[in-house]
Amino acid sequence: MIDFELSEGVQNTQRMVHAVAEQMMRPIAREYDEREHEKPWDFLRTMWQVSHANPIGGSGDRRKDGPSERNLAMCVSIEELSWGDAGLYLSIPNAGLGGAAVAAAGTPEQKERFLARFSGDTPKWAAMAITEPGCGSDSSAIQTTAVRDGDHWVLNGTKIFCTSGLMAAEKSEGFVVVWATVDRSAGRAGIKAFVVEAGTAGMYVTKVENKLGIRASDTATLVFEDCRVPLANILGSPEVPKTSEGFKGVMATFDATRPIVAASAIGVGRAALDFVKETLSEHGITIRYGAPPHRLTALERDVMDMEAQLEAARLLTWRAAWMMDNGMRNNLEASMAKAKAGLAVTLITQKAVELLGPLGYSRQLLLEKWMRDAKINDIFEGTQQINQLIVARRILGYSSKELS
Repeated sequence: MIDFELSEGVQNTQRMVHAVAEQMMRPIAREYDEREHEKPWDFLRTMWQVSHANPIGGSGDRRKDGPSERNLAMCVSIEELSWGDAGLYLSIPNAGLGGAAVAAAGTPEQKERFLARFSGDTPKWAAMAITEPGCGSDSSAIQTTAVRDGDHWVLNGTKIFCTSGLMAAEKSEGFVVVWATVDRSAGRAGIKAFVVEAGTAGMYVTKVENKLGIRASDTATLVFEDCRVPLANILGSPEVPKTSEGFKGVMATFDATRPIVAASAIGVGRAALDFVKETLSEHGITIRYGAPPHRLTALERDVMDMEAQLEAARLLTWRAAWMMDNGMRNNLEASMAKAKAGLAVTLITQKAVELLGPLGYSRQLLLEKWMRDAKINDIFEGTQQINQLIVARRILGYSSKELS
């Protein structure tokens, strides 16, 4: 029988993280949305300590009689943290996207060397640098170069829109995973990922973006000028294969991170939907779930549609995470979850603002903030359009050259 219930361990994790979101994040959400480039250091230090005492996914890491539930517990936790505040969640010190890249494409030695450092008393961040001024969704068009020089790789190029790029590049023991080409003539096959450790000469933070949403997190521009990194810091083999299999290995990072982004979107959407339902209840308005469709009000239909959109996105996300936990390839499912969640949260938060009218549009409530925070989920980690393309290619059996 199909079972959509969470295990007791994951439910315990969910309750614990929700308490953090409600008690620590919601109270300062507006403050650090207004103070975009200031860091909530008390919160960050506390979260660093909490995450080591109770790692996300810890109590739900493994069923007694089955496989790991780490990815599912992670998605459930991220939903709760984003319900608290998406920007604050993205600012929490952790291995992040950079760590995901190391986990997906690194050697056992690299995983030990770079991921084991995320311990101790000092908060640390890792980031991933892909997007360039002339290269957005088409990662194969990367212009940043990596040239071997003796015992080092020398990187040159510019990366933009790097989430946590400031903290990862400047704080001790952090690192940035940089995508660069070792052979432009090889196309996708020449794209490799390199770990550039914080403070490395030749890596500069030149700009921190002013953003529409997720303002508590930093989004940075990084410039690499003759930036030298050890040969051992390339993820995977330095050899350029005849096919793009190496590039696919690096892209596998997104199979793990897209469900997490989807979970974050669900958290923001749920925050908006919960608030709307609570407000309606306070005004004596109930949703008649058992009423015939033709007797429902427009308001009731809207709320039910919002709930359906959110639940569909959540089930897709849980499936993608469950597949990873069970060692199954989830490329299609990860993109389906990301595409659905990005679309759903955009629709839900906009409708929530609309339903509460001028009050929903005002800064008196967090609704307008949630609408601003929502849209990024339709953009980063592969845009809505890119993920729909991936889904279409996988279902129809087309290559990127055949369907673009």
